Amino acid sequence: MSGLWQLQFQDWIAPANRQKLGHHLIHPKVSSCKLLPRLPPNPPQLSPPRLCQTWPASHDADDSFVSENMDLLRRSGLIEAGVPAALGGGGADVRELCAMLHTLAQGCSSTALAFAMHTHQVAIPAWRWDHTAAKPVVEPLLWRIAAEKLMLLSSGGADWVGGSGTATKVDGGYRITARKAITSGAPMGNLLMTGAISDEDGSRKVVHFAAPMSAPEVKVLDTWHTLGMRGTGSHDIDIQDLFIPDDKIALKRPSGEWHPLFQIIGTIAFPLIYAVYLGVADQARTIALGMARKRPMTDRMLRIAGQMDTTLHAARFAHNAMIDAVEVNAPSEQTVNTVMIGRRLVEENAIRTVELACELAGGAGFFRSAGLERLFRDVQGARYHPMTREAQYAYAGALALGQPVARIF
Repeated sequence: MSGLWQLQFQDWIAPANRQKLGHHLIHPKVSSCKLLPRLPPNPPQLSPPRLCQTWPASHDADDSFVSENMDLLRRSGLIEAGVPAALGGGGADVRELCAMLHTLAQGCSSTALAFAMHTHQVAIPAWRWDHTAAKPVVEPLLWRIAAEKLMLLSSGGADWVGGSGTATKVDGGYRITARKAITSGAPMGNLLMTGAISDEDGSRKVVHFAAPMSAPEVKVLDTWHTLGMRGTGSHDIDIQDLFIPDDKIALKRPSGEWHPLFQIIGTIAFPLIYAVYLGVADQARTIALGMARKRPMTDRMLRIAGQMDTTLHAARFAHNAMIDAVEVNAPSEQTVNTVMIGRRLVEENAIRTVELACELAGGAGFFRSAGLERLFRDVQGARYHPMTREAQYAYAGALALGQPVARIF
């Protein structure tokens, strides 16, 4: 993999895996994740301060998409980081991709979250290519991602297991009408990985397909005006009467119940998404400690700092357990349960970490210029991805009590 960026990842990346990203991993042991530009003479528009400070603030102020950063990621080779090396990609595994997203989030939360939605849509077919009999199904897409630098969009959070939209069976395929809510990266995506519900043979089935964003039947609506993560471009996408041929339908499954593919999705996607919120919490800690060190030390500051680090470590431990579940390489009800428990714990502890960072920084942290105010808003997004708290508790409880979970989502 070649490009503009070198990635330094944390100590826990295995030496064998470092080889997969070649020169992007420039040192075997580092204490933090950083993006370092490789361009001589380091044009200022590509420097980390520009990437990490100026653009996030401007996009946060006017709700505009972080297009400059996403273009850098596309040109850097990170678009295809998760594609197997044999298919022209970087061959990065989920743990490495999590480290990448964690790094990006410490510079720009919106860039990291929008990119996480693409990254998990690459990681899922890459895992299927490596571990299942689905190679003939997923290989053409993976080749295209690497060769064409395609950016994938996901409607999974809004659709989830139930699905949404209408797929009407016609001669040779389906006519799709749907509105896909909260589709991160919408202004820059090439393919929307989505589905719609078809009533066939007396049952509701979700048909899955890739909708080309260039099709005239597909439109991005200007709907993303929110509390936080304002630069993700997570607009709604309107699809009106889009024809999808039968041979482009990737999967049909019952609506409203877990399917083996969704066990793969539920296991792999969320460690990547929640790596972003962990990165937001880490960055809030960094800012707060820097501000606190400039003030006279008090016992209260020591206690807040200690509580903040304890809370952040809880989020880190939970996130690591999520990645461990992926590395079992056997997605199931149990791995989904582990990941969703971890997702809940990362959410709660990442949010609390940022709250404590704001307390530690004191009144100076209340100013927008400090950066904590944006991180406080951005980390709230951790609340809204599947599963909801109630569904996650019910799922975990059903497994604990030996009850079915097929329709708990």
